[in-house]
Amino acid sequence: MKKLVLFIPLVLFLGMGVFLYQGLFLNPQQLDSALEGKPVPAFQLERLETPGEMLTQENLKGEVSLINVWATWCPACKYEHPFLMMLARKNILPIYGVNYRDERAPAIRELSREGDPYAINIFDKDGRLGLDLGVYGAPESFIVDHNGIIRFRYAGPIDRNVWSETLFPMIQQLQAEAKQDGV
Repeated sequence: MKKLVLFIPLVLFLGMGVFLYQGLFLNPQQLDSALEGKPVPAFQLERLETPGEMLTQENLKGEVSLINVWATWCPACKYEHPFLMMLARKNILPIYGVNYRDERAPAIRELSREGDPYAINIFDKDGRLGLDLGVYGAPESFIVDHNGIIRFRYAGPIDRNVWSETLFPMIQQLQAEAKQDGV
């Protein structure tokens, strides 16, 4: 019996090793989203550029859009920013920014220096909206249909490949559905 007790740490170690080994093959950009198929969570937060001006989820309805969670402290957000600027210039869909766990002044300075791709920019200083969206970290983006329903979540920076292979086909389909609904 005493010899069997000696094997318990080995069994635990092997079990943990198998669990961690499986984690090596998970794609962090394909994390499950409990909100897919559900409305954008209710919120009431200030517009980044205009303290005191309150925004709600109702401000994001009406057309297919992209919600992009970003911050000045996020290096991957800086990487994706030029691509978001290009999308904004093409006017394919509105991009709504959620400035996540950041400070207002540096965020405004960065947008004024690098350009502002956002139709609306929500100031989520404490991360409440990010938490409700299930954000793990910035950048994360959500495709939202014209009824305000989250259709897809993408974790990581958006670039040309992600856009053309994953996001844009889905957006085109949702825009076609919105046209059928008369929007």
